[in-house]
Amino acid sequence: MVNADLIRDLGRPDLYEAAADALVTLGAGGVEQLVREVMDAESPVDWRPITAVLRRIGDAGFDGLLQGLVSASTEESRKRVGFAFSQLGLAVLDRYTAALAHPVPLVRRQAVRGIEHCGEAGRSAAALLKLLGDPDQEVARQAQDTLIRTGEHVIPLLRRVRERGPGRQRARALTVLAELGGEPALSRADTAAIERLIRIKLPDDRPEPLWACWNYWMAVPGGDQAGIMRTLGLTDPRPVTFALGNDIVDADGHGCDTDEHTGYERVFVTPELAGWTLVLGAWCDPHGQERREDVLRLCTELSARYGQAQAYYYGGQGDGSAWLVAEHGTVIRRYCETGEAEDEFLTLGGPLPYERTRRTELALHPDWEAAQESEDDEDDEDEWRWTAHDLAPDIARSLGTTNPLDVTADTPSHGTGVIALTPYGVAHGVPAGAYRI
Repeated sequence: MVNADLIRDLGRPDLYEAAADALVTLGAGGVEQLVREVMDAESPVDWRPITAVLRRIGDAGFDGLLQGLVSASTEESRKRVGFAFSQLGLAVLDRYTAALAHPVPLVRRQAVRGIEHCGEAGRSAAALLKLLGDPDQEVARQAQDTLIRTGEHVIPLLRRVRERGPGRQRARALTVLAELGGEPALSRADTAAIERLIRIKLPDDRPEPLWACWNYWMAVPGGDQAGIMRTLGLTDPRPVTFALGNDIVDADGHGCDTDEHTGYERVFVTPELAGWTLVLGAWCDPHGQERREDVLRLCTELSARYGQAQAYYYGGQGDGSAWLVAEHGTVIRRYCETGEAEDEFLTLGGPLPYERTRRTELALHPDWEAAQESEDDEDDEDEWRWTAHDLAPDIARSLGTTNPLDVTADTPSHGTGVIALTPYGVAHGVPAGAYRI
């Protein structure tokens, strides 16, 4: 029986070292009580110092935590012992690998995490591959995500699974391949199969809301998709479903500003939606320093050809709004409220009618210049900034423009959407990723 004070002393910095040494000396004899302490949500001792002791004890500590995983009866105890089990380190890598075949799914899942924490998942890649076909979907997903983080050196193993099976591993192997290397990592047969699936789905594809955390889009009246792409310098269009186009745009937005990619490499060009064609992607940003002047130029050129062109930014997490409106080759309005100091310097043209209407509804002076001369200017303008922060979708609606956030299955649609390369994509390639079709 372990002296309970020894375990409590693990929570005291001045006594920890002596208590830890004493518990390690006890070896297997103290493991059961240490594991019970890890599982106890009411314990005054954090699970981490106890885990450090179990790590030093070695195989007996591993076996004790494994048994704790099997016997844990509450979600909290499973969570606590799972954390501890996955942190035992490189010394038990072989034990983790063996545990991938354990009959209890929770053990398999935590063994995958343990392998990843070791930083040597590549050494267990062959065993992890088998779990891609695990009947427990959480285990299979854990193995999939770990293999993705393992790196490109597992690509040959994944290709072998795609070519030879087993069949139950093939679907997730394709996902890992796509995440690691994108289309270049896929075989010709896999690429052809994906393209065939898209063709099969397209006849029944219906519009759906085009929503991302950060929403950037251009809107051009009519359905001249090919002409719009030529004006914008977009190339290599490839047909996609709405789900696939939106998923790519959203994923690219989250991956902006990496060493290899900017998020500007490709855009989703919709079919004609209720009289408008939309171009979605961070490349359409009318506000950010990298793209704003080019977007201004492109909208001007589009409006000269099609009568109108607009560009918008809307941060779906309260990150602000921007709008750019051009007509017949002239910029009518550019306005930004994103909380950045330079927003006010980007303003072009006079307020749009809807902007004046909203200011009137807020009991603010509809004339900006008159408002700036007022003593109440500062408070009024703060109120306006908060309102304008979320105004981009309303501006689009007020102009009768199809708003990607409002698109539904009932929105009239003519044609097929495409993913197209921007000049950035031509120069630098596109990010790897697996997407919904």
